[in-house]
Amino acid sequence: MDKKQLTEQEIRTRYITPAIQSAGWQPAQIREEFAITKGRIIARGGKWKRDKAKYADYVLFYKPHIPLAIVEAKDNNHSISDGMQQALDYAERMMVPFVFTSNGDGFVFHNRNAAHGVKEQFMGLDEFPSPDTLWQMYKENMGWDELQEKVAVHPYFTEREDKMPRYYQLNAINMTVNAVMKGQNRILLVMATGTGKTYTAFQIIWRLWKAGVKKRILFLADRNALIDQTYSNDFAPFKDKMTIIRNRKVDKSYEIYLALYQGLTGEGEKDIFRQFSPGFFDLVIVDECHRGSAKADSEWREVLEYFHTATQIGLTATPKETKDVSNIDYFGEPIYTYSLKQGIEDGFLAPYRVIRVLLDKDAEGFRPYKGQTDRYGNVIDDREYGVSDYDRELVLEQRTKMVAKVVSNYLKKHGTRYDKTIFFCVDTEHADRMRQALVNENLDLVNEDERYVMRITGDDPIGKKQLDNFRDVTSRYPVLVTTSKLLTTGVDVQMVKNIVLDANINSMTEFKQIIGRGTRVREDLGKMFFTIFDFRDVTRLFADPEFDGPAEQDDSFTPGENGEVPDTLGNSGDENPGGTVYDPPNEEEPIIRERRQKYYVHDVEVTVLKQRVQYIDKDGKLITESLTDYTRRNVRNQFATLDDFLNTWNAYDRKQAILDELAGQGVLIEELQEQIGREFDPFDLICHIAFDQKPLTRRERANNVRKRNYFAKYGEQAQAVLNALLDKYADSGVEDLETLDVLKVNPLRNFGTPQFIVNRIFNGKQHFEQALRELRNELYVA
Repeated sequence: MDKKQLTEQEIRTRYITPAIQSAGWQPAQIREEFAITKGRIIARGGKWKRDKAKYADYVLFYKPHIPLAIVEAKDNNHSISDGMQQALDYAERMMVPFVFTSNGDGFVFHNRNAAHGVKEQFMGLDEFPSPDTLWQMYKENMGWDELQEKVAVHPYFTEREDKMPRYYQLNAINMTVNAVMKGQNRILLVMATGTGKTYTAFQIIWRLWKAGVKKRILFLADRNALIDQTYSNDFAPFKDKMTIIRNRKVDKSYEIYLALYQGLTGEGEKDIFRQFSPGFFDLVIVDECHRGSAKADSEWREVLEYFHTATQIGLTATPKETKDVSNIDYFGEPIYTYSLKQGIEDGFLAPYRVIRVLLDKDAEGFRPYKGQTDRYGNVIDDREYGVSDYDRELVLEQRTKMVAKVVSNYLKKHGTRYDKTIFFCVDTEHADRMRQALVNENLDLVNEDERYVMRITGDDPIGKKQLDNFRDVTSRYPVLVTTSKLLTTGVDVQMVKNIVLDANINSMTEFKQIIGRGTRVREDLGKMFFTIFDFRDVTRLFADPEFDGPAEQDDSFTPGENGEVPDTLGNSGDENPGGTVYDPPNEEEPIIRERRQKYYVHDVEVTVLKQRVQYIDKDGKLITESLTDYTRRNVRNQFATLDDFLNTWNAYDRKQAILDELAGQGVLIEELQEQIGREFDPFDLICHIAFDQKPLTRRERANNVRKRNYFAKYGEQAQAVLNALLDKYADSGVEDLETLDVLKVNPLRNFGTPQFIVNRIFNGKQHFEQALRELRNELYVA
């Protein structure tokens, strides 16, 4: 057979795979259709879908944890080197040194490590290099000695194939192990919250420990919850070789130690860490090192400096750099970074929708009238109070109730009352008042179980006991949780679907940590994105260059002045809370020096103002214009006139392809339907908004087709099927008319199996697809 007639898969099967195998690569070393990313999750209008994942045609592994080469295949109508740039992109992402492309006639070999000589060259099908050849080239470039090579080839821990590290985790593990073996003793890893820092740390420890290079290891964190979940989950394979330092007297017979900084340096037990000799530990892992350990004068740093001979690895999602605090000063520049933006783009982290709510007293401020007293008879100090003062120096009790009402009404309206939600408050007292307000807004569910609403703060032992239940994906309760600082970082609550911001946050580090509470994906449980309710203009930080994650704004939510959630929502109003933003330190309840007396005002009404819509465009930048203006501009960038759009629409047999292309250019169809009406076809929304045409509902379009007696040429059964398809279109849209899967659901399956409908009623697939094509065209007749 002519090679030009073969598909890419046939080229791979007949030519490329045999050539690789003939060079000595074993089946276990050859991974075809290797998934590098998951495909970005796109959350629109309360629904989600995934973009296409990135797959390499072949990834060749020397060992299960050492990818050496990527091979990109094309059919024989392409040149041999076609696909090289795509393969190099994959190789850069996976840190793979060698790249090959092929069309079945031979290979083009690209050596990414070549500093001189030939970097790219042709090879015949019988010249593909063996595993040992590529490994020798790689070793020479790395400059390893015998011991370094021994550690490099030592495998990571795995019990299941599906637990293989993701590509970025593999990069972090391999780079760190290699750096340790080259004598680097201070290492910083930056990995976004939810990307598996602790799992990565475990694999680093496992390889170094099993290879006998690091025999005693100390894992440090600053929250009991972090230590406990690490001990029970990621570090569980260490079994009886591991212990948690909880008592004043330590047992030195273990090899893996987990400890709190506070447990080693806390008041009255300051010398616990000195029970170990300075050289006792070979390796110290510092979790969440952006917090206390970053401070040069902290007691925590004293522990690190005491064990200065050990290799020390810092883990953080948010490297902290200020004039007083620096991770990089201590650990050095990050050896590897995997950001929130990368995690979202790759589809490993959940994207977010943002609902910004502006309250009248936040926008206008509050000033007491002369002699006004608070609930307890205290005369309120006469000055202007703003967002930075609320709940710290002045409590507007109606404001707290309004926040609780707005969020509760939203959850009720959308049928998501059991979605786990964290309310971040100013301090523990504010968290308690928010708890009370939420109880009163959700009496029905609180009466079923009082754990529906809980406060979980550092000073509340009852609430803290519920932390494990809140983390447990199988536990229904607690659902609505109020906190101040305890849940900002480290605690892994995978099913959090809502984050409510009612605290003044100016620190990018703290903001990214809070956002990280919702970024974990649980596809098996339906957790694919999360929603942020912002009552303090905190999400302005999304526009800060320091923040690298794209936000997806939910403009369709504008509560009424009493917190109600209407069906038709506006998009106008001011958005300027004003006032300076207080940036609290990291303690559970921030310490305020010279705090003024706190006033409790119970009789001042607080309402919700209309809000100006902000969107994130296709490039991840905030757009401050209305949804309709934004849509009109984007559509007209592609189609100058209505005729241009109509000609393109009619030329495409599959209408969804046009909608997908428009979505890629930033046209938010789901949001338009949410705001203007779900009964309208995307075609009508675009024509209406961009070209001022009167829109028709889908049902009106379906009825117009029936009025034209279009079905007369078909038999009785075929007419019935087409009528049912029209009803399906009227209910859910044109997408259902573009796939045979529509025949598997009611009411279509009442006519028989898809095979029966296609072959018996329409006399074959070709005739059925022609009928569908004509039906779609009839829907959009001018």
